[in-house]
Amino acid sequence: MKTLFIGFAFCFVMFGCAKQQSYTSIIETAQELSLDKDSTVHIKALQLYEKAFAKYPDSIDDYSVYEASVVASGINDFDKAFKYLKPIAELEEDMFGYPGWDYILGEYAEGDYKNLMQEDRWVALKEKAILDKKLFFEKLKTDEAEFFSAKKGAEISGFETPELYEYLKSSNNYLPKQKQDYSISFKINDTTSTSYFVHLPKNYNPEKKHAVLFYLHGAVRGNVLSEFETKLNLIYDNARYTKRAEADNVILVFPKGDKNFNWMVGDDGFFMIPEMVNQLKTALNIDDNRIHISGHSNGATGSFSYLVKQPTQFAGFYGFNTHPKVYTGGTFIENVLSRSYINFSTDQDYYYPPNANDSLNKLMVSLNVDYKDYRYNGFPHWFPAFEASEPAYDILFKDLVSRKRNPFPKDIQWEFDDNNYGALDWIANAKLDTLQPKKEWQKTLNFDINKWFKLTDNDSLVEVEVNEKAFDFPRQSGKIKASYSNNEFRLETSRIKSININISPEMVDLNKAIKVYVNGKLYFNNKLTYNAPFMMRNFNRFRDRNQLWINFIPVEID
Repeated sequence: MKTLFIGFAFCFVMFGCAKQQSYTSIIETAQELSLDKDSTVHIKALQLYEKAFAKYPDSIDDYSVYEASVVASGINDFDKAFKYLKPIAELEEDMFGYPGWDYILGEYAEGDYKNLMQEDRWVALKEKAILDKKLFFEKLKTDEAEFFSAKKGAEISGFETPELYEYLKSSNNYLPKQKQDYSISFKINDTTSTSYFVHLPKNYNPEKKHAVLFYLHGAVRGNVLSEFETKLNLIYDNARYTKRAEADNVILVFPKGDKNFNWMVGDDGFFMIPEMVNQLKTALNIDDNRIHISGHSNGATGSFSYLVKQPTQFAGFYGFNTHPKVYTGGTFIENVLSRSYINFSTDQDYYYPPNANDSLNKLMVSLNVDYKDYRYNGFPHWFPAFEASEPAYDILFKDLVSRKRNPFPKDIQWEFDDNNYGALDWIANAKLDTLQPKKEWQKTLNFDINKWFKLTDNDSLVEVEVNEKAFDFPRQSGKIKASYSNNEFRLETSRIKSININISPEMVDLNKAIKVYVNGKLYFNNKLTYNAPFMMRNFNRFRDRNQLWINFIPVEID
């Protein structure tokens, strides 16, 4: 049977008034009885489903009809099983956005309806479902093509390079969208793919730039990749995002990962969110300086990881019940200086203890980092499920609507232990040389965690003594401190082999020589011009109209 949580949550959320509570109470009792190991009890469960449907016909929901069909199948009441299964199998879309054919061909069907599969009626339903599935994916492909359709751009071959730069910065080839919700396929590698869900504001206007919020789901080890995503992403706890995004004209994006390809465990899936950003910029008029990431639990850890490892494309980072740590390498906490983070923590969280959050907050204050932790007392790890989380979402969106990326920061500090992440804003393609001695100013920041909450077998919370460090450092790292002013760039490096300095005409005066000092020595002193091939490669790769580089200075470090 499909996860009962969906059914319980639906009843709780959707049927709150006095009249509907009677329907809800009958359905909930039926659900409880259907879980009993005694099959004779299931007869009573089916009777209760039928009682609820007969007494409250205007309240019947797809999920309860599905549950009734499964119970009937389990007790071999085939007529009633098909009576309830047939209408939901014919749905174009159920209340969660899933197509009716999924009840027949989906991953739960073999367990739900094993008793029906020798029936001619099942064979007929399956044949219809196979056809419906084919049509469904054809429509999905058509919708995706419409989503990515765009106006034809200008012929740029005759542009002078300054003219090309201005054209790219102001480019807008976007078209109105026919729908508000899209399931978009995403290729991970030659054999693996997943999907992500895009929810547009009702007032989406392709002539205006829009902020974007990515929501990263938790429980990455227990999730599976999906062929398509549905409006289920928009309801239950996520409804708190949905209603505020609508009010503030924010585009919502919901990626789907699994234990192998995600934003926290392993690095194979870490490219997914940045690449989704690049894809979306070909279809939607996105404000490059207002792209944000949020999440809960493992998703919040993912948000924190993008902040510390790959923040260039993003403006603000948020998390509910975050474990602020990079699982795939070193957690270089001073990298947070490049952006901001808002965490919503609770005092009864087994995922990360409040005393550790307190220690982290003190460290962040000492570094003068834009990091805030809002503590909510009396709540467990699943804080977003509680009504009391509403003020936290208000805080998040108040920050989000005003938070903008500075595409050309005057000062940069960046530490990394993997060449794949040797980039931040105008520092690009940095490479490590860990055979060099580490400079004295490259410090390792960490702190101790002595207490942690653990869940017992009966889901009670107990405090245990631990002896842990907050962060791991499995590899040697290099660090860059860089700044620019008045056409001069100054770099200090530790364990760095080479760096590219990306140049924008908004950073320097191209009519004057640009000077680059590396570790106190003059390295470069010359004028730069527009490099059209580089500019186009960069634009086609990242579609960033605000952080548009026109040339670069390669730096080799002795």
